[in-house]
Amino acid sequence: MKQKEKKHSTGESPLRQQVAALPFRISEGKCVEILLITSRDTGRFIIPKGWPKKGQKPTDAAAMEAYEEAGAFGKVAKKPVGSYTYWKRGDGNFERLQVLVYPLEVKKHRASWPEKGERRMAWLSTEDAALIVDEPDLASLIRNFKGPACKD
Repeated sequence: MKQKEKKHSTGESPLRQQVAALPFRISEGKCVEILLITSRDTGRFIIPKGWPKKGQKPTDAAAMEAYEEAGAFGKVAKKPVGSYTYWKRGDGNFERLQVLVYPLEVKKHRASWPEKGERRMAWLSTEDAALIVDEPDLASLIRNFKGPACKD
């Protein structure tokens, strides 16, 4: 299946696109908290992401990833809050991908979901979440996510 590609003005090869959810909630203290999960292969902290299925809206694909990977349900924003790039490990190779990130306000968290037990999860302040993700553009996106920051 061919994924959407973004053309670069720098003459680089176009990047294939994935979609991601940025799961968040507003805490009792009225601050934004981000839900991070670990990747299954490396254990790095990431946000739920994946490939949209043919004919699927990007927002629906982002919501599906949040459910499958983290058991999170909620309201997805219609527009992405931004994007980031990362290197995806393949069988003996790496591919640079662009990820469109859609905020998802978590309203419910299921007790059971498809990838439960395969990943760890953590609710973190925007600053803490930004510190532990590896991708600089994702860290910047999280750090700049609108809403009040949590205070220690």
